[in-house]
Amino acid sequence: MISKRLTWLMAPLLASLLVLVGCEKAPTPSEQANVLFDELFMEDLRESPEYMTYLGMRERYDEWDDYSQAATEKSIARSENHLAQLQAIDASTLDKSTALSLALYTQRLENGLADVQWRYHRYPVNQMRGMHAGIPSFMINQHLVANVEEAQAYIARIKGTEQLLADVIVDLNLRADKGVIAPEFAFSHSIRDSRNIIAGIGLDIAIEGDDTEENPILTDFKGKVAALELGAEVEADLVAQLNTALAEQMAPAYLKLIATLQDLGERAGGNFGVGRLPEGIAYYNNRLKRMTTSDLTADQIHELGLQEVTRIHGEMGQIMQSVGFEGDLQAFFEFIRTDEQFAFGDTDEGRAAYIADATAFIDNMRTRLDELFFTKPKAPLKVKAVEAFREKSAGRAFYQRAAPDGSRPGTYYANLSNMDDMRSYDLEALAYHEGIPGHHMQGSISQEQTGLPKFRRYGGYTAYSEGWGLYSEYIPKEMGLYEDPYSDFGRLSMELWRACRLVVDTGLHAQGWSREKATSYLTANTASNESANLKAIERYMVMPGQATAYKIGMLKILELREKARASLGDKFDIRAFHEVVLSNGAVPLNVLENLVNDWVAATQD
Repeated sequence: MISKRLTWLMAPLLASLLVLVGCEKAPTPSEQANVLFDELFMEDLRESPEYMTYLGMRERYDEWDDYSQAATEKSIARSENHLAQLQAIDASTLDKSTALSLALYTQRLENGLADVQWRYHRYPVNQMRGMHAGIPSFMINQHLVANVEEAQAYIARIKGTEQLLADVIVDLNLRADKGVIAPEFAFSHSIRDSRNIIAGIGLDIAIEGDDTEENPILTDFKGKVAALELGAEVEADLVAQLNTALAEQMAPAYLKLIATLQDLGERAGGNFGVGRLPEGIAYYNNRLKRMTTSDLTADQIHELGLQEVTRIHGEMGQIMQSVGFEGDLQAFFEFIRTDEQFAFGDTDEGRAAYIADATAFIDNMRTRLDELFFTKPKAPLKVKAVEAFREKSAGRAFYQRAAPDGSRPGTYYANLSNMDDMRSYDLEALAYHEGIPGHHMQGSISQEQTGLPKFRRYGGYTAYSEGWGLYSEYIPKEMGLYEDPYSDFGRLSMELWRACRLVVDTGLHAQGWSREKATSYLTANTASNESANLKAIERYMVMPGQATAYKIGMLKILELREKARASLGDKFDIRAFHEVVLSNGAVPLNVLENLVNDWVAATQD
């Protein structure tokens, strides 16, 4: 039986089926194909309780995804079956939009199956991501509680962490046996984070600097249950059940994981890029293809990065002159890093001021959207500090999509653990990137496109989404924003950061650079301080190739825009261009180019 909670997601599919059944006229091949696309998407979705929760559904609300090896084999078989169904469709019988959907879905499955050979090369636990950090983040930010049953589901999920982490341990050991072990630093960070997550449960373990009075999961659960107003007795019973699950299932599971991480940390062979793993260079080249959706080689990306760094340094020099700074670029970097006028202060007031300023820039941009866009996002957005239990490892900022049913807003997370890293000069650009017109706008518009198959509404390509995010830092400049020259320098500083990523990511993974060499490169060429640079380099080391997608994507969007402007002349409308880019959902860069070219040709007619 389909639950009532599924109605919002299943309604378009059910309506299509009813239309096809009720019509005397046979359904067209395109209608049949679009029904199939949604059926395949839903089949995958039902195997992922976590993804269902992300989408605002309550189906299998008391479960985690299955991370066992058997489940992985089942997923591979399901993909093979889905691909066979898609390959049976005659693309020549489809309309243009449906043919594109078929090509995208087929490519997605083909790439996934081709990447099975690399299934053990990813690090399942590291300082950036993994189930050890994902559990509290998921429960606090995703698992909503509207009634007693959903509170019980919360408790069941905490109990389920025992099997969940046991599967993660098996996965870690399998990879280690194949010679795939993360760099040394990833283990110390992950052990610290894991200890933080079980702090406050009452275990007899020493946690450096721990002053936790209450476990963050317990605090979250208490708040959600209290809001239900169930009465003191029922509330106390639910809290007692959660405390038992924390102490008897979750905490022991984390202690076993910590022991495994300690053992693997002793076996780690140092701090290095994936080029030193078995077949590491081939793996990295594949990652570049997937992340950039291009055929650019590591050497080409490295050289492009060096060229962009030189260009951006030149533009920074012009801002230095405009503010009357005397000294070279390195001296200006030091000034930006240390001058108190750019500091919020390491206080609660300083953190609140940062959130308020970021919100204000986003709210102001919202009032200007008609200048650039036809379609605007419907989903609300909030700015929030990263939670304490994961702030030491999380990146500076990131975005989480809103639930399609409106039960959860889009969220821009700012990491305020070290306020020295969160200076005022680049706050404006960061707010545009994560919020509006950046990730929130792109992601919301994508999933609000009801005319697209679900796999396109909710899917993604890193080069597209992060390219749009970086492009979104640039277009406010063209609107006359960044009125403070230091904020404009901050915009350039953010772009410079992404250009340097092309250099250091390929340096680390394809050219054998050490962690120290890569960190020194960032320190010499950017305004960021050394501690932030080290943290960034460690991120790139455990997420190979991902950091190259931002600049590659932005450059392609700008290239397509300027080609369209040159071709259309007075007929060029920036709003229409943005509509083409955003209304088709996330696509590979070559597909985006085709879409823009088709729009240009149609506009010229």
